[in-house]
Amino acid sequence: MSVMGTRRKARELAMQALFYMDMRSDFSEATFGRFCANFAPKPAVRPFFLRLVRGVLRSQSELDALIERFSENWSLGRMSGVDRNVMRIAVYEMVCCRDIPVKVSINEAVDIGKKFGTEESGAFINGIVDSIRAAAEAGELQLPCIDPEDPPSALDGQDEERLNPVAENTNADGEKKRPTPTPGRSKEKKKAVNSSRLVVKRKKKEQLPWEE
Repeated sequence: MSVMGTRRKARELAMQALFYMDMRSDFSEATFGRFCANFAPKPAVRPFFLRLVRGVLRSQSELDALIERFSENWSLGRMSGVDRNVMRIAVYEMVCCRDIPVKVSINEAVDIGKKFGTEESGAFINGIVDSIRAAAEAGELQLPCIDPEDPPSALDGQDEERLNPVAENTNADGEKKRPTPTPGRSKEKKKAVNSSRLVVKRKKKEQLPWEE
């Protein structure tokens, strides 16, 4: 998978994780850990996925204030869960991730909004994040934001196994390999996955953000 393809998957999964927490009104590390336990990111996707989610959570109040400021009287509560979490990621990238071109962040947000949101999501997201872009380029925005390097405490040590439930082993040549997974799922696992499924409207058919 190309770098762009990997980052797209990471952005989509980050939106899904934030959506999952948002719908429960619980942005705690424990809730994030439960999402990761059920929808563990692939190794190539994981670093950028964690960077986005950590960054949004650490600067969420500032990001939300920016989105509401440029949303022309639309409160966050009136926005769809998909739209506001796509914008949280895009604005975080635009303001805090200097290694990512702003145009890329906006285009990715618009595309993900169209994919998982409503027919109006693309234009709605584009209008707000482009206004933020213009203000940022004019030097009108100040956001104390740190691009995180270290994982939150809930993802340190043994708890980080929740992100990759299948442990990695090494062969005789020192190369990493994954053991053969046990077929089937326990009843508890099935129940946990089913309980996490929320209804999100999508064009053509209803589907959860993470069921792509």
